[in-house]
Amino acid sequence: MTILVTGAAGFVGYHTCLALLKEGAEVIGIDNLNAYYDPRLKQNRLDQLRQKKNFTFFRMDLCDLLAENALSDVSARITGIVHLAAQAGVRYSVCNPEAFVHSNVQGHVAVLEFARRLPRLKHLVYASSSSVYGRNTQLPFRETDRVDVPGSFYAVTKRSGELTAESYSHLYGLPQTGLRFFTIYGPWGRPDMAYYSFARAMTLGDEVTLYEGDSLARDFTYISDAVRAVLLVLVRPPAHGTARILNVGSDHPESVRHMVHLLEKGLGCKAHLRLLPRPQADVEKTWACVERLHELTGWRSEVSFEEGLSAFTQWFRAYED
Repeated sequence: MTILVTGAAGFVGYHTCLALLKEGAEVIGIDNLNAYYDPRLKQNRLDQLRQKKNFTFFRMDLCDLLAENALSDVSARITGIVHLAAQAGVRYSVCNPEAFVHSNVQGHVAVLEFARRLPRLKHLVYASSSSVYGRNTQLPFRETDRVDVPGSFYAVTKRSGELTAESYSHLYGLPQTGLRFFTIYGPWGRPDMAYYSFARAMTLGDEVTLYEGDSLARDFTYISDAVRAVLLVLVRPPAHGTARILNVGSDHPESVRHMVHLLEKGLGCKAHLRLLPRPQADVEKTWACVERLHELTGWRSEVSFEEGLSAFTQWFRAYED
């Protein structure tokens, strides 16, 4: 199989490419290597991928997929797409909404327009987000819940992607699966994520800003579990003309306070906490019901939060040294 992976130099994209290559797939990666966070981390991930056989990389913006000669030499071979490229950052979407429209709305449409013209495409799997559940208060979050009360503009753009996917499946028969990822973490992760930024602040002796004390909790999902879900879903396309949505989470919320404690243990240093009210764009708690994913693939998360953060802190100390 030949799989196009968008956002190949990103956190989830990098690990997904590695897993696909290990399975024997040909992987075509694209990424624009933007500067939302340090591009050197993206480049370091990409350098490792480029050492692998059967990996080809194109540096490009998603919207350039519609250019006349974009990927013309490889497009006829593509049998699957894993669309992971997006502008991330709930709080960043408050101050720079235009970037989210470009990447998450226009870019998503460009991927779908490109995909519907591929002669051998069997399935398009794309990254949605737990953020689409917005201000819902009934837990755990289920795919059947209403998602019309967004808490951030980022959530709006990810929900827009789901609706766009639904329309393209209906209009063009494009089999698609959207994965609502819940707080993915682990080695080679994004520096803007709380666990990573906390680790960096702690090792530098800086303050760690903690919102809402003990009430803030997230359904943390270790990277290898998330990638395993992607691969299991990819080979199980829905019926022609169908778009489906699946949660990907550990089904076990962890308090952010507990995360800080585990980081202190793994890094061997104390967190200097600064307690502030929760920003308006942040939800208090996330929790994924994963029964639909389990029924389809047998998937359950396998890596405990303690194991996952231990693996991250080991990588962090080696990488940031």
